[in-house]
Amino acid sequence: MNNQTLFIFELPILYDIFKEIEEHLNFKITSFTKKEILNAQFKDHDHFLVLSDKKHSNLPNLILVDNSPIKLTKLLEKINVEFLKKNFIKQSNINVGEYIININSREMILENQKLKLTEKEIDTIIFLSKNKLPTRVHELQEKVWGYQSKLETHTVETHIHRLRKKIKEKFFDDNLIISKKNGYQISKKK
Repeated sequence: MNNQTLFIFELPILYDIFKEIEEHLNFKITSFTKKEILNAQFKDHDHFLVLSDKKHSNLPNLILVDNSPIKLTKLLEKINVEFLKKNFIKQSNINVGEYIININSREMILENQKLKLTEKEIDTIIFLSKNKLPTRVHELQEKVWGYQSKLETHTVETHIHRLRKKIKEKFFDDNLIISKKNGYQISKKK
């Protein structure tokens, strides 16, 4: 069983049905009847959905179950699809300093501003952000561009120069990617 949780809000019969088949589900089941308790529990869960038969504006990740009869298989399918959507969205955003890098839309985001990036630019930023120490040019050539020869090439330097220029023009930040004596590194602060 993984770390996904389905909160069933004020639907005791549905909770009982899900509890009976819980060992066959890919999420945990929890039932609540009071909003205050439910809201307090959200902070302890990364991946959760709330199932209810009433619309509640203050409940996040809500799946509404209307009063009409619904097949259990259809409901389970709907729940699983919603979990997949949540996971997909979460996995597509990577935090790099103050920025969010959206892999799917290929955008770098700071507050309400977005900067379109190329796939290599995103790969470069993500690769640099994962390394605590400066990354040498030949390592970027090999890991990001796939160059394994010892040919003299300025591909990395050119791309990083252009990337820095784009970031500076959009976000007025010329310190995200810094040059060190032994390579490139993502700055710890803006």
